[in-house]
Amino acid sequence: MRRVVFNQKGGVGKSSITVNLAAISASQGLKTLVVDLDPQCNATQYLLGEAAEFSRDKPELTPNIGQFFAQILQFKLKEKPLSEYVHRTPFDNLHVIPSNPELGEIEHMLESKHKIFKLASALKELSNTYDAIYIDTPPAFNFYTLSALIAAQRCLIPFDCDAFSRRALYTLLENVGEAKADHNDDLEVEGIIVNQFQPRATLPVKLVEELRSEGLPIFQSHLSSSVIMKESHEKSLPLVHLSPKHKLTEEYTALFRELYSA
Repeated sequence: MRRVVFNQKGGVGKSSITVNLAAISASQGLKTLVVDLDPQCNATQYLLGEAAEFSRDKPELTPNIGQFFAQILQFKLKEKPLSEYVHRTPFDNLHVIPSNPELGEIEHMLESKHKIFKLASALKELSNTYDAIYIDTPPAFNFYTLSALIAAQRCLIPFDCDAFSRRALYTLLENVGEAKADHNDDLEVEGIIVNQFQPRATLPVKLVEELRSEGLPIFQSHLSSSVIMKESHEKSLPLVHLSPKHKLTEEYTALFRELYSA
């Protein structure tokens, strides 16, 4: 199954959700791939730690997804398959295709050359190798997010329980619907993931109840806000490896079970 984690708003936990669901998938014995399309490279660094850090004196990790797209623009007779851009992570069954901070520099060229279906065809081939593919996206509706929506079979939407996020949610659902209608008949919104949920606060509970009453596909499993997530990022250890019995880890595990119970 190819899943994209998508929201045009930043700070809603896309990378954390992508990596932690993928880590649970791998821990359950499924061969799992994370594809990082965000130029901020958060998912890449979360999984690979220092090996993925870059600076003025240290180049980015290669090969990476930026190089995959760049070769498309070079009109090579034989393009390297996406499988050659895959890196192992320290975790069994879990692999990643790293992002690149220079993705934005080639975006307009990819758009002008109408390369929007390249990722979809490449990931369909990799679906023969992997049981689960999770795609992390940038906080914008651009070439890369549309490429991911075209490549995916299911869309997971993080929602962080505020009024601004609610207004943006309707636009986001429209964008997914347009991508389905125009480019990808197989795409379905699998569900909306309520993140940083505070069950004792009035507003979040009210918002979730109202969205559910509108018939929106809200997952039953909500994700709490916890400082352990920062520790998880700093140590480059997904929660299932850092603290398997922690409440937030158990919430992620419950969410993962929902994905596979349908």
